[in-house]
Amino acid sequence: MKPIVLPVKFSQKDIVSKLEIWASELGFQDVGIASLELDSDISYLESWLDKGYHGSMAYLEQNALKRYDPQKLIPGTLSVISVRCDYLSVDLDDSIKALEKADIAYISRYALGRDYHKVLRSKLKKLANSLQAHVGSLGYRVFTDSAPVLERALARNSGLGWIGKNTNLISKKDGSMFFLGEIFTDIPLEPSKVAPKNHCGTCKECIDVCPTKAIIAPYQLDANRCISYLTIESKKSIPIEFRKSIGNRIFGCDDCQLFCPWNKYAKLTAVTDFAPRHGLEKTKLTDLFLLDEDEFEKFTIGSAIRRVSYPQWIRNVAIALGNAPTSPEVLQALEKRLTFPDEMVLEHVNWAILEHKKN
Repeated sequence: MKPIVLPVKFSQKDIVSKLEIWASELGFQDVGIASLELDSDISYLESWLDKGYHGSMAYLEQNALKRYDPQKLIPGTLSVISVRCDYLSVDLDDSIKALEKADIAYISRYALGRDYHKVLRSKLKKLANSLQAHVGSLGYRVFTDSAPVLERALARNSGLGWIGKNTNLISKKDGSMFFLGEIFTDIPLEPSKVAPKNHCGTCKECIDVCPTKAIIAPYQLDANRCISYLTIESKKSIPIEFRKSIGNRIFGCDDCQLFCPWNKYAKLTAVTDFAPRHGLEKTKLTDLFLLDEDEFEKFTIGSAIRRVSYPQWIRNVAIALGNAPTSPEVLQALEKRLTFPDEMVLEHVNWAILEHKKN
């Protein structure tokens, strides 16, 4: 991008005011201009990577300079506009109750509806286009969890919230059940405000409720132990020590958010694209386990669940079935997968069957 100078007729206040109106119309709950100062976040990330807490996510070690400096990721960037968008589509209490229904699949609330990457990119482009129509030609790129961007740090720097002990961004008025997105642009804008105060205080609920004790200390997450990492990012066998703790969680985990006191303020989203598809908020594990590969592909069209492969899916559901109440239906479903053409998957199926034989 070739940097441009903000026309004299447009003030910072005017542009921020317009951005707030357009963002609200598009379904965003907050918008701000981020400071690009990320030194403390760079030190934190480097230390985290050195300790191996990122597991097999080698991509986090790549493009370090671009990750640390928005101007190196997109040359000409002078400002980053950060937004957030609520995604909670199932009542918080009902989501917690779903964890107690061992024969029903629990899928992380962000993945129940349409793939957020597509939804937010579309909204971000519309927001950028509105800005462009207002000020004239400008260069921009939009991102949402899709490039080497320290988006939580930028969102914090723009005043959207603080990074909590569970390492998620938390808003004092809306909790943490929201997506983040960014517009990198060559318009020179002053940061909105200083980063908000951290309001976690002495609370350690997220640390205490984590099923696998992945939050090893305040603000320190070991992905190797995290259910979201194990069920989505990891393509290998899931360590036996974590399988019972996974319960019925087959794609991601929300516990450190569901039980966070600040999420009593989390609001149901008005974005219809995030509403549950195919009854995913209440689907039986056996139904999902018996999907063949073609059915799985059709079932997950336009869904963030496509992040996992079919073998990963069967692996995850096998663990959940191993934790489900013993019944003829569960045992029959597991036995039907004893011919699955993947040794890693078969290991988990056999584990699940043995768990039921213990009963």
